[in-house]
Amino acid sequence: MGEGIAAVFLETRNWGKTAKFLQRVGFTLDFETDHSSGQLSRGDGPPVFVAEVPDREPSASLVVPVPDESLDPALEVLTPFEDTHYGTREASVRDPDGRVWVLRVAS
Repeated sequence: MGEGIAAVFLETRNWGKTAKFLQRVGFTLDFETDHSSGQLSRGDGPPVFVAEVPDREPSASLVVPVPDESLDPALEVLTPFEDTHYGTREASVRDPDGRVWVLRVAS
């Protein structure tokens, strides 16, 4: 797994409008799920995964690859490492400004 940002995860109130917006600024639709979400990319950076969450305030997270599940004890862990349905293990942590970061290891 490479260094840097692995992906950007965006929540939205309207999947269709957000997907169209991203396409208008140069992103290509990689795939769409059957539950108002999908991934877009430009080939020059991390992909953007967009998921519709109409019942709450949308948020955004950066997904960072990490070599293993060791976490610095000073981190504020929101969720421990768990298997995802797309073949990785992820945990979420909060930075000092309250932003959520997703840490990903390949499983």
